Amino acid sequence: MSRRIGLLGGSFNPAHRGHRHLTLAAIRALELDEMWWLVSPGNPLKPRRGMAPLAARLASARAMARRAPIRATDIEARLRTRYTADTLSKLSRRYPRTRFVWIMGSDNLAQFHEWQRWRTIARTMPIAVVARPGYDAPALAAPAMGWLRRFRRPARQARKWTEWSVPALVLLRFRPDPTSATQLRAADPAWHVRFADPISTVDTPAAASAAS
Repeated sequence: MSRRIGLLGGSFNPAHRGHRHLTLAAIRALELDEMWWLVSPGNPLKPRRGMAPLAARLASARAMARRAPIRATDIEARLRTRYTADTLSKLSRRYPRTRFVWIMGSDNLAQFHEWQRWRTIARTMPIAVVARPGYDAPALAAPAMGWLRRFRRPARQARKWTEWSVPALVLLRFRPDPTSATQLRAADPAWHVRFADPISTVDTPAAASAAS
């Protein structure tokens, strides 16, 4: 049987309990075997200023993912991909027996039309959008949603996402967690110093068994 894996990309600058809360809720809603956190080498839509080194962000993600079905990985850096469309395409080819679903917040849906080849992303795998406070209206009114709306599936069918043909979109709503990476950085600007150890390759999908 194919493994059911969710993919959640982000800067994780730093990773925090909000990421974990959202992830565990999505794992339950979509009946995932595991969630992979794709810790980005650099988001093209975010400024570099204030961005901690990848090693520190990855270490914070791995610490937050402990004792949960979450794999924090720097596989985008290893694949040398800059854009999500390329990352998802390469992952699909590298793991042909794995079923992937792309997870993103409604804040990302609001600007999805600015992503490189966003329609290609939608045609590569199903998309699950998690509601975030304050972004519902912008997300539903976004240019990308105008195209994606015809492919929307009911949230009550979320566990059947492996049966959907793509494009396919489902909107999920969980109890929000107010934790903010921006606020954490403001309270502790030197947070990344605690995660300055070298990157370990043990926990990455690239090092995982091909059977996955």
